[in-house]
Amino acid sequence: MSFLAWIVLGLIAGFIGSRIVNSTGQGLIVDIALGIVGAVVGGFLFHQFGEPGVSGLNLYSLLVATVGAVVVLWLYHALVGRRVV
Repeated sequence: MSFLAWIVLGLIAGFIGSRIVNSTGQGLIVDIALGIVGAVVGGFLFHQFGEPGVSGLNLYSLLVATVGAVVVLWLYHALVGRRVV
């Protein structure tokens, strides 16, 4: 999978994950970063349960990346906490 495909997949998964976890995005850069990390985490988690991980730019990979992004965002909020401005 190309670098651009990882960024697109990460952006979409990070955006969806942000909406699931806290209903607002973290910002474009943070959403992309957490989405890409989420894709890696999701691929690892799915592999541990005997399923294939991220295999390309398709709906299954988006599901895997989104599950991973939700896990990463949940951990991110648990460690950093919600900042009230």
